[in-house]
Amino acid sequence: MSAPKSIPPVIAAVDGSDDSLRALDWALDAARRRAAPLRVVHVRQYAAAWTPPGALVAGPPERDEDDHVLAQVRARLDGRPERPAMEYLGVQGAPGAVLPELGAGAQLLVLGSRGRGGFASLLLGSNGMAAARDADCPVVVVPRPGREVHGEISAGPGPRVVVGLHVDSPDDTTLAFAFAEAALRGARLQVVAAYPWPPQAWAAVGELVPPVLDPDAIEDETRVLTESLLAPHREDHPDVSVEPYVAPGDAAGHLVAASGGADLVVVGRHRRRLLSPARLIGSVTQAVLLHAASPVAVVPPTALEE
Repeated sequence: MSAPKSIPPVIAAVDGSDDSLRALDWALDAARRRAAPLRVVHVRQYAAAWTPPGALVAGPPERDEDDHVLAQVRARLDGRPERPAMEYLGVQGAPGAVLPELGAGAQLLVLGSRGRGGFASLLLGSNGMAAARDADCPVVVVPRPGREVHGEISAGPGPRVVVGLHVDSPDDTTLAFAFAEAALRGARLQVVAAYPWPPQAWAAVGELVPPVLDPDAIEDETRVLTESLLAPHREDHPDVSVEPYVAPGDAAGHLVAASGGADLVVVGRHRRRLLSPARLIGSVTQAVLLHAASPVAVVPPTALEE
């Protein structure tokens, strides 16, 4: 099956590890759903090689057709029914620098939570963190199976996409991605809107004053704000069933709890600030990447928001 050249590809980063092969299968399914080509990329890293952003070196010392990792992928995908258009690319350099650059022209960049390198105890490899922080396209990190999550958020049967919503600083780009992904999957969209409780107020240096606030009123206000922020996206995707989940406490904890049994958790990347122009991953996004049981999509803000 071929795809128009104008459709940006889904990129799967592979290195021969089981983690990357799980990510490959996830990317293959994503490409099918989008009727997009699947570009399989193997970054060959050498001890003496360092590749700065924007400098991709293809080919030597191996030809792409002799790349054993890409050959493994070809063998794995041969005979798969309804395959999308396939592209294979071998490049040389540092994966943490090369992969975000390759994502500039992609719909999605998909990789496993850990590759061949690093320590076995790491929950997320450095390449996954770098791609989620620096890529211009959404990055999906596929975790190892068997992650346990603590706590539970009620969820019915069937496919489910989860998205985090910060009502005080909403991100329309992240919400739009989550709605579109739920529509592609025929899934329900669970919107997690957490608010801090109890709030704290300081009357003077070192003096903590408990605020006089009604928790029910705070929850009602958060729910109203949530519904207003979701309204335009509901109009764009009337067939997506939306389930707002409004609760006090830590947003990361709620999102990780909701990840159990979910198809995907969608979070936004930290926006740049005037005094901190570097791209960052916020604490909530980092915690979700480290602990969620499902694949996690990190959505960059639009250029205007950055």
